[in-house]
Amino acid sequence: MEGSPSRASRLVGWLCAVAATTAALWAFSLLRAPWTLLGWVALVPWLAAVDSARTTREAWVLGGVLSATFSAGVFSWFPGALHSYSGAPLWLCWTLMLLTAPVLQLQFPVSAAARHLARRAVGKKASWLPPAVGVLVFVGVEWLAPKPFSDTLGQGLVYSERLRQGADLAGAAGLTLVLLLVNECLLAAGVAFRTRGGAYALRRLMAAGALVSGLVGYGAVRLHQVREATQAEPLLVVGAVQANITNYEKLKAERGAYEVVRMILDTHYALSDGLLREAPLDVLVWPETVYPTPFGVPKSEAGAELDAEISGYVSARGVPLIFGSYDVEEGREFNAAMFLSPPAREGGGAPERSVYRKSRLFPLTEWVPEFIDSPPLREWLPWTGRWTPGPGPRTVGLRRRDGRMLRVAPLICYDTISDSYVAEEVRQDADLLLTLSNDSWFSGTHGPALHLTHAIFRSIETRRPQVRVTNSGVSALIDASGEILTDIGDGQRGTRVMRVPSAPVRPGLALMWGHWLGPVALVLAVLLLGGAALGGRGTRL
Repeated sequence: MEGSPSRASRLVGWLCAVAATTAALWAFSLLRAPWTLLGWVALVPWLAAVDSARTTREAWVLGGVLSATFSAGVFSWFPGALHSYSGAPLWLCWTLMLLTAPVLQLQFPVSAAARHLARRAVGKKASWLPPAVGVLVFVGVEWLAPKPFSDTLGQGLVYSERLRQGADLAGAAGLTLVLLLVNECLLAAGVAFRTRGGAYALRRLMAAGALVSGLVGYGAVRLHQVREATQAEPLLVVGAVQANITNYEKLKAERGAYEVVRMILDTHYALSDGLLREAPLDVLVWPETVYPTPFGVPKSEAGAELDAEISGYVSARGVPLIFGSYDVEEGREFNAAMFLSPPAREGGGAPERSVYRKSRLFPLTEWVPEFIDSPPLREWLPWTGRWTPGPGPRTVGLRRRDGRMLRVAPLICYDTISDSYVAEEVRQDADLLLTLSNDSWFSGTHGPALHLTHAIFRSIETRRPQVRVTNSGVSALIDASGEILTDIGDGQRGTRVMRVPSAPVRPGLALMWGHWLGPVALVLAVLLLGGAALGGRGTRL
């Protein structure tokens, strides 16, 4: 009986700690000052709760609960988007997200358990080791475990001009590492102040300050290098079209497929002609699946006429066009970006065509792995996608008005989620990242902002400018420092002349070595934890 109040008070304390951390992380995820400052302290309550756990099971549960509350707070928009896309009941979408949260946010329970195991192995000796193991496991598990949105805490620093520059060393995961270490220093400072006095706490506060100062200093140097290297002449002049025409399937049901495609094309022709009157362009860019039918492999005579019309538009205007469509080969259908270039000579025939096929497809909604694909699954989930993944990273040549060839790294929507995929394209001598996306299913939510965040980090990691064109927002021109030079907001119709800056600077480790931090962190964590376990066993012997 005497133990019951103690257990109850500990439970209340843990719930309060999880709630405090969840609220702070939710505010941090808004990406707005001053709430972004909470990222430096958000994990302190939860870490303190994990340190009070008496068993590994308790630590694991604390991590699992935070996984669920973190998902419910930061990704509260996703169940509604899934409901809108699939038609599944909203309660079911919420249930699925919460049940899968401990797997999709596996870094919380695994790092909590590893931290507890390290603490049990070393006792009061080597007090630095449990936090070090926890941080390394957190970063390593995020690299290893499935994360549909490739989210990491470091992405919350995306709009800090200097802090985000550190991503060219180890991606957003490197910023996560610094955030975690600062949280650990602040927790240690609090413990030291309570148990040993202000002098011991000051040392830990100074360590936290040194981490932040080092990141700011590095960012200032890299930012200066990018600005010094930025050239006056634009690398490319792009006309971007965001028509804000969404929900194609609903429109087709109401008006018929041909009429909808006719309306989409006429709208894009009109907006593009306005851009051509505004400035001489090197290329026009329309978004992902803007032409929602196979191009070049028509399904009907009407489709063949529309294909010819698009080709005729390119030839008549004398400007290359890049747009999203479908590509078909041997019965397989691909989500594709079409590159159409005017004939080399007037009257020289049809436009030249190159195709990039999207390789990174969102599970279930765009693609179903063969090992689970079956007629019963398709019947149960009729909204599952049937696209085939493309062959992988590649670049496409694009000719400027002055005749100079540029290498473009094409990306379609979910391709931008993978830092290693984008880095592989850039290593093929790409001068520019070009992203086509359709974020309309997430319009009005935090989804487009998260997708834009990934795009910003890809430009910082590769030190390449990026043109991003979407059907409903956010379209943007991003420079090599991650700065958004111009954009068209979510849910808006608009066009932009994007003068792409060139700033050749020395690349960082993120481009040269890829996603190196995750595996290195995991190996170090295993070595530290194994050494602690062996050391503890030797002491007992």
